[in-house]
Amino acid sequence: MAFFDTFLGKIFTTFFISMVPVVELRGAIPIATASGLDLWLAICVSVIGNMVPVPFIILFIRKIFEWMRSVSKKLDKVVLAMEQKAEKNRKVVDRYKFWGLFILVAIPLPGTGAWTGALVAAMLEMRLKDAVPAIFLGVVGAGLIVALVTGGVLAAFGI
Repeated sequence: MAFFDTFLGKIFTTFFISMVPVVELRGAIPIATASGLDLWLAICVSVIGNMVPVPFIILFIRKIFEWMRSVSKKLDKVVLAMEQKAEKNRKVVDRYKFWGLFILVAIPLPGTGAWTGALVAAMLEMRLKDAVPAIFLGVVGAGLIVALVTGGVLAAFGI
């Protein structure tokens, strides 16, 4: 039996998948439940994993972008694309602050989530104490929405 087939392996897999940008907990929860993890355990592990990168993004992304720009023009283009993505979502967060950031993170659609929320918070130079609670509540909200969808799909198939 491989490690990833064990209970602990499934938890680690769920945790690390939820940390991956774009996939985040929106992918981790369905994958975890499909592998046999309890839905509520999948939600908890995914929320924790999704939140791990958030403070690091808020604190260090501007310095990382600065370094990337100095390394090459290709990386500069990557940074520009990420900044444009953040700028696209900036108006809502700038206008509604806490609730804008919460909504940006909570809506489980492409281009939203904890990574995007943290990037926007960093671009707005929000303080951790202001950004992290909004992002956390948004992640929990997204997790519950994904769980409802995942649970509904599982129930529909009799799983």
